[in-house]
Amino acid sequence: MPIFAKLEICKDATPRSAAVNMAIDEALLETAKVPSIRFYRWNSPALSFGYFGKFADVANYAPRRDLVRRWTGGGIVFHGDDLTYSIVIPANDPAFSESSMLIYEKIHCALCSALLANGERAELAPVAGVVDAGAAIIDRGYSCFANPVRADVMVNGRKVAGAAQRRTRGSLLHQGSIQLARGWVRVAATTGDVDLGNGLAERFAKELSEGRNEKSLSNTLVERAEKIAEQKYNTKNWLQGR
Repeated sequence: MPIFAKLEICKDATPRSAAVNMAIDEALLETAKVPSIRFYRWNSPALSFGYFGKFADVANYAPRRDLVRRWTGGGIVFHGDDLTYSIVIPANDPAFSESSMLIYEKIHCALCSALLANGERAELAPVAGVVDAGAAIIDRGYSCFANPVRADVMVNGRKVAGAAQRRTRGSLLHQGSIQLARGWVRVAATTGDVDLGNGLAERFAKELSEGRNEKSLSNTLVERAEKIAEQKYNTKNWLQGR
């Protein structure tokens, strides 16, 4: 069964800085009225690391990548060639009342189904032989894709999708990365339509909800995100504070 009765879909094809991408997710978290999923891009090779992570563990990448500390937990994730997405669940949606781990598992079950439809032999990581499930949400300082946790998505024994979460009183943020291949964004020359992941984005959204509605980011939300980025994600205190 789909997780959500209704789902707003945003295919954010504009490449953005790491700080602004994190800030848009936070702005969506502030304003969510119905569940939403945003697929997004990076304007340069980037690296995000969990809220509890140590800057010293990623400092050496600064000359080559745009570094950002996420508001969610989890470990180190390399961005640029991945299909990155975020899901926001407001407190008024029935899914919000479920445990964070169950939400994590249900979202990844939907992603597995989408990958199978794309011809990938995807399955969820089992409990045995992987990091404790809590590491999906609470940082452990490791490279996310080198250490599967329970309910991560595996293809041919390799982790290809993981995520981290942040829960507030009003909503839940789930930030995920799907790392399969380069060139996941294609723009049709005649129509300008954006194809994300060879149709994977559309299939993933379909598995999450039957009641889907595409929506663009409003200018007001982007302006709010730019302010959050300036005051938080772009600051030295936020990036290097731990």
